[in-house]
Amino acid sequence: MRLHVGCAQWTHPAWPQPAREKLRSYASWCTAVESNTTFYGTPSVSTVASWAAQTPPDFRFVVKLPQVVTHERRLTNVDAEFRAFLAAIEPLGPRNHAVWIQLPAAFSPTDLGALAAFLHQAPRDHRYAVEVRHRDFFDDPRAAANLEHVLARANAEWIPFDTGTLFARRPISLAERDAWMKKPRVARRTRALTGHPIVRYIGRDSVDETVDGWAYLVELVVGWLSEGRSPTIFLHTPDNAESLNLARRFHATVAAAVPDLAPLPEPVASEPPTLF
Repeated sequence: MRLHVGCAQWTHPAWPQPAREKLRSYASWCTAVESNTTFYGTPSVSTVASWAAQTPPDFRFVVKLPQVVTHERRLTNVDAEFRAFLAAIEPLGPRNHAVWIQLPAAFSPTDLGALAAFLHQAPRDHRYAVEVRHRDFFDDPRAAANLEHVLARANAEWIPFDTGTLFARRPISLAERDAWMKKPRVARRTRALTGHPIVRYIGRDSVDETVDGWAYLVELVVGWLSEGRSPTIFLHTPDNAESLNLARRFHATVAAAVPDLAPLPEPVASEPPTLF
């Protein structure tokens, strides 16, 4: 039983981090991270090896497939690109928690055949997690059931991006306005399909509103842990300046209800600034 928590990135100007090895510093605060940079291209093996070297064995990456696979070719005729990606992330070893298949909003229930074929051919030595954004998957019970059936056949998870707190009231800052324009407005999802559920939660600029909005998620995670599941929760805010502290606060809130939960590491002190 393990709860992993993390953020959408491992570095931010507002976070207390040293000039070098920011990932190593981040890994002393959180136990997981969304690897969004891989969406823009497959990294080199040496780059991924450096990620592994900066993180402990129990740290977890949720690594996003490149856009050429998911958005440009929509999971069709991508065997070479997909295999190259899996080869590139091999240095992560068990740190690779799941291959994250984030699909575009235009990927609708009529496209499920492509997802089913892709997952059927995907190597079974990796775990897969799928994020959809088309409204029909959230508003049409039949579409949701069909997606769950496809995922269940591959033992893959459905990643919900919970934007309910963000859209609870109109934006009051530039960062919130930007998030309103870019984030999907879909129904909240609370059903786990596997033993390793993943949730992406985004709050507001206000820490209090963000914390109030995740009350349901704390209860959900406590329930999953009691069932023997090991969830991974990613905490976002519109500008992510507070997400590092919020991730630790979320873990502490769950730990108050689950006393035997494995603790987070102790953050390492950042290096003092120098003149040279």
